[in-house]
Amino acid sequence: MRCALFVISVAALCVSAVTGQGDKPAWQELSAGEQALKNFSGQTGAWLLTEAVGLSTDNPRQLAATKPGLGVLLNGPKGNAPNLLTTEKYTDSEAHIEFMIPKGSNSGVKFLGLYEIQIVDSAGRRDLTGDSCGGIYPRAEEQPKYHHIDKGTPPKVNACKPAGEWQTLDVIFQAPRFDAEGKKTANARFVKVVLNDQVVHEDVEVLYPTGAAWRLKKETASGPLMLQGDHGPVAFRNVRIRPWTPAK
Repeated sequence: MRCALFVISVAALCVSAVTGQGDKPAWQELSAGEQALKNFSGQTGAWLLTEAVGLSTDNPRQLAATKPGLGVLLNGPKGNAPNLLTTEKYTDSEAHIEFMIPKGSNSGVKFLGLYEIQIVDSAGRRDLTGDSCGGIYPRAEEQPKYHHIDKGTPPKVNACKPAGEWQTLDVIFQAPRFDAEGKKTANARFVKVVLNDQVVHEDVEVLYPTGAAWRLKKETASGPLMLQGDHGPVAFRNVRIRPWTPAK
């Protein structure tokens, strides 16, 4: 019996070494309870707290609260509330996010407020780019009008569910590194991204911030988690984050 326990213990230690986690820190819940919106800064008043949402019976391109309560963040009755940015800043992190979008909608999750995993209605699409659901969003220019200047990093597979269904996103993100003088010594990385239980990215280096942020915003070693709300109707639930430590 002692030998068996020893083998199990050694195996557990090996798994911890591979994942780089060991004793994992507790999750920080961001979307639960009456005070959920206090975890975010900015114009949070346009967001609604509810217990359940679904496709609007009047318009399949909109979401509607279907049960009063708590636990779900809905970006307003028109689906255009300002982005949510956490009041707390993070570096290397692991995040779990569940989201729902209606037909044709668009959202995203940005780590450090700069590096985006795209959320968009792309179920069934064959030609995948970084602008597909689960993709690492392309770089873009805002002038003369907003346009992509590369394809970003497409997801390995199209794991997107149909509009109106809850979907899950699990991400391990490694922040960029800087020396004492502030010079970047290592790029940000999406260590692992899992969309609806399918791995869509593994160890992808991100050379620049995504979207127009690559030109407009300075990279930093820490920053907020951003939930995009101003690009179309979206709901989030079970949003949580915790520190992550790379394997040595």
